[in-house]
Amino acid sequence: MNSRRRFLSLTAAGAVASSAWAARRAELRFNEVEARIARRDFRDLTREDLGTPALILDEEIFNRNIRHMAEHSKSVGINVRPHVKIHKCPEVSKRQVALGAIGVCCATIAEAELFSASGIKGVLWTCQPAGRNKIQRTADLAKKDPTFRAVVDDPRTVDLLEEAAAAVNTKVNVVVDCWAGLERHGCPTGEPALALAKKVDQAKHLKFAGVMGYSGAASHTKGWENRRKKSQEHVVPMVATAEMCRKAGLNVEIITGGSTGTYNIDKEFGLTELQAGSFVFMDTAYIKIGNKSGDAMYSDFGTALTVLTTVISRNHRNIASIDAGNKAMLKPTDAVKGRPDVVVKNQGAEYGLLTWTSGPEIGLGDLVEIYPSNLDMSVNVYDRIYVARGEKIVDMWPIMGRAGAPQR
Repeated sequence: MNSRRRFLSLTAAGAVASSAWAARRAELRFNEVEARIARRDFRDLTREDLGTPALILDEEIFNRNIRHMAEHSKSVGINVRPHVKIHKCPEVSKRQVALGAIGVCCATIAEAELFSASGIKGVLWTCQPAGRNKIQRTADLAKKDPTFRAVVDDPRTVDLLEEAAAAVNTKVNVVVDCWAGLERHGCPTGEPALALAKKVDQAKHLKFAGVMGYSGAASHTKGWENRRKKSQEHVVPMVATAEMCRKAGLNVEIITGGSTGTYNIDKEFGLTELQAGSFVFMDTAYIKIGNKSGDAMYSDFGTALTVLTTVISRNHRNIASIDAGNKAMLKPTDAVKGRPDVVVKNQGAEYGLLTWTSGPEIGLGDLVEIYPSNLDMSVNVYDRIYVARGEKIVDMWPIMGRAGAPQR
């Protein structure tokens, strides 16, 4: 009898659950979601309607971040040419330009081509072109977009770029890339950089446009005073080189560099513009470096971007499997939104693990948002960013450069 009552009870509960699911299924409109997104109809769309893993951008925090950078730069008198490698999304850059950004920085020639084609002016490619393909594309882009700038750190590149520019009858704006602490690029400051700048200036189809130096070592140095010292060590020689160029009669239009970590430092040392990029979204690496008021946390900008995941298995105590793994660039240094006690672990290509010792349970089917450790890498494996206003999805921004090597 007890068994029969239990069976009937479970059957009734199952019927109620099935009915609720049927109603919810109609509400979710699985077959319509993609079509609605394509026609930009976001009415009543929420996180639950999305496939996971997916990138979610908190609109309020994002807007606060870009406004803060714009207001700061205006108040201290420094331009911002934000880096796009963080987001690879023209919709982000257009909003920054609307607030006063003078252009964008790109890490690849493909990014430069894509952002220029999307209508963004003042593109600076921060990596020296090398090889026939990239040299030719640099000259071609300069012909299409006179506001485009490239960088060089070697006299051999100057010769090749001059030849390519002459072949298409154009003039390329060229910035001399100086060493600023990173071994990966940059010619020595002082006389070597001055000689390179003069070589650019003397080339018929090139125009010397200024000096660049990216102090990547300073950007993530923990503690504001420590960052200031590191930035000073690397930026001052580069700025002094720019002054040498001026004294030699060269027109130095820009002295560019800096980062999110040193945005409120580098004006003091003579930069005319900032290449900061991470501030738009922020990640778990940056928020640990501390700010001017203390070393505990970098709170000048908020963490606006998360990876939305779904719990796909719950068979072990205090362990939840999620559908974001190695392919989603999950890292043990990531953090769970709203649950600082939860530990993130890698488990495989399509699996990640969340573990905890106390606190609320995380259930099968729950949506969990993860703060990435490295924005560049995480964004690079997705095609779109969903913009959220509270629980509602209000927009979708495409991420450019996902169609093979020539487009990256």
